[in-house]
Amino acid sequence: MTDLFTPSSQALAQQIVVQIERGAYQEAEQAAAQARGNYPDDAELARLHGIALMQLARHADALQALEHAARLAPQSIEVQCNLGSAQLASGDADGAIERLRAALRMAPGHPAVLLTLGNALMAAARYAHARESYAMATHGAPTHPGLRLNLAAAELELGHVDQAQVHMEEALQLHPRFDAAHALRGRILHKLGQTGQATQAWLQAEVLSPYNPAYPFAAGQSLEDAGQLTDAADAYARTLRLNPNDGRALSQLLFLRRRLCDWRELDDLSARLQQAVIDNSAVVSPFVMLAEDADAALQLRCASAFAASIDKQVAPLRKQQAFTYAKPAPDAPIRIGFIADGFNDHATGLLMVAMLEALADDESLDLHLFATTPDDGGSIRRRLASATTLHDVSPLNHAHVAERIHDTGVEILFDLNGYSGRDNAELLALRPAPVQVNWLAYPGSTGAPWMDYLLADKVVLPDSLRATVSEKLLRLPRCYQPNDNTRIVAEPPSRAECGLPEQGTVFACFNNSYKLNPAAFARLMLVLQQVPGSVLWLLSGPDGADERLRTAATAAGIAPERLVFLPRLPHAEYLARYKHADLFLDTLPYNAHTTASDALWAGCPVLTCTGRTFAGRVATSLLLQLGLPELTCEDEESFIAMATQLGNDRDALVTLRQHLSQQRTQSSLFDMRGFASDFRRAVQAMSARHRIGRNPVDLDL
Repeated sequence: MTDLFTPSSQALAQQIVVQIERGAYQEAEQAAAQARGNYPDDAELARLHGIALMQLARHADALQALEHAARLAPQSIEVQCNLGSAQLASGDADGAIERLRAALRMAPGHPAVLLTLGNALMAAARYAHARESYAMATHGAPTHPGLRLNLAAAELELGHVDQAQVHMEEALQLHPRFDAAHALRGRILHKLGQTGQATQAWLQAEVLSPYNPAYPFAAGQSLEDAGQLTDAADAYARTLRLNPNDGRALSQLLFLRRRLCDWRELDDLSARLQQAVIDNSAVVSPFVMLAEDADAALQLRCASAFAASIDKQVAPLRKQQAFTYAKPAPDAPIRIGFIADGFNDHATGLLMVAMLEALADDESLDLHLFATTPDDGGSIRRRLASATTLHDVSPLNHAHVAERIHDTGVEILFDLNGYSGRDNAELLALRPAPVQVNWLAYPGSTGAPWMDYLLADKVVLPDSLRATVSEKLLRLPRCYQPNDNTRIVAEPPSRAECGLPEQGTVFACFNNSYKLNPAAFARLMLVLQQVPGSVLWLLSGPDGADERLRTAATAAGIAPERLVFLPRLPHAEYLARYKHADLFLDTLPYNAHTTASDALWAGCPVLTCTGRTFAGRVATSLLLQLGLPELTCEDEESFIAMATQLGNDRDALVTLRQHLSQQRTQSSLFDMRGFASDFRRAVQAMSARHRIGRNPVDLDL
């Protein structure tokens, strides 16, 4: 009921519009609710109330208000567009599409309807139809920069990068200070491999819209890809200041601090990360969690939350692709796919190549590699291509890679990345193959409903850890990690040329810098204190990491010159350096993996401490299969004592190296024909269950 002192509905509506435009959504919602009490039959007030409620993420209330507006003004195109947006925000893309197509019949060619319809089609992963809707809308609104930008986004999803660039530039011509256009320019340039220009585009978007946390985060990712880790960490810190609950930014900031050996606020960042997983308040990186002092149950909880977010994100596209799988003939070879970013002179390629060569002549298997990075021109890529059918899918987006894998008829697909490297989660969530297996690069459970098996062994995943694995567990009778047993270990330069002293024990730890946390470093410093004349040989880290470690050594009472740093070298040169290393000292909670097998193959003994997670038990698995259980320790104290004892006993180190030399040829660790035989049995077991319609189960070979 109104009186003489109540403003008109038009005046109230104008006030609410002003509040919405300046982002005062709470005030706008309260004002709209009060105004509707005075004018319950005013469609515009109901519509504005719905818009304010949408901005506050009160989707059900927004739908109610807008549906009331639609009953009051059934011919209002504006209301129908808002209702479509509200349905879209509440997760009902199909309902929004149906409503907006009905509105389009009322107002053919209406650009606002076509724009909103395009948005709904994008959300439903119907990218070609979305492109058509946006393109039609541009005829009615040729100077609307947002339409051009949305058209560019649709083309990008379709894999048409050049056309996306054209429309993005059109948007910038119409609105040179359009922050979202600069951000999309960053995505396009990154896709084209122009990382530096992509970074500048995202930084420009951040300048234009300094309160949008998406822009510094994207800039951080680009800077990280370019190896500018300090600047990337700064960008992630800016993101966190804008959005303290951004789990992705928290993950990457913590991980970069570890890579840089910049241990400022490390305990606080780590505690925040783990608490976010416990509280389920943010989605954080499962790979980053592997380097944290967390148990396997918390790692699984982290991975499951991450997988759930990916599953929700790709659900519309999965529905559109709707892959079905032809049942192979009983006598058909098992078509196996492997997808990774490392089918080059990279850890993954080096681990896999000899095993794949051992399987190359097996007519019961049909091997296909899907390489998500371009050919580096190296020998590993050539060997892999000779042993298998290699598909270079590096130019393709996830949807198109999934289509390629499915069209190839892969029966069992091995994801050799997991959540590490170029994460394949979005691709695997599309289910391009009927049987999907997590193996090799990600030492943990994915927590993902689209992964059927995890290939491991009984040491890295004993029965006591079974409850921390979401996949069915397939355990090999040997260490799960293959190796290239064809490598020649050359003679290295002299000790002096390597920066090493002529005398004294050389302890080595060539693990990546993010594994060398303060606790692990402190253990190494205690060993140096108790072995006079010894040095610690480390892999050189990025952006001042070496100097930070020297400073930390000084603080621990160790002369900084007792730390020697190995620069990044080609694999053969790096492998040769192990001939100067007396003992490799491992890290926790994340062990040496490929690095441990490198050291053992090159004849350098590895001393490890068995951890409580998959990532912390890999070196133990390698050593036990090699027949060197005496080099596995159960706790930190025995690790320090053993390292100290060996470091002070030159004869013991010589004996140990000789014993390793014998075991290297006599044990099964580097027997790739034997590994290939076990792998074949694992694949046959999975295939047999699939072909007779049985669900995956735990299997021990």
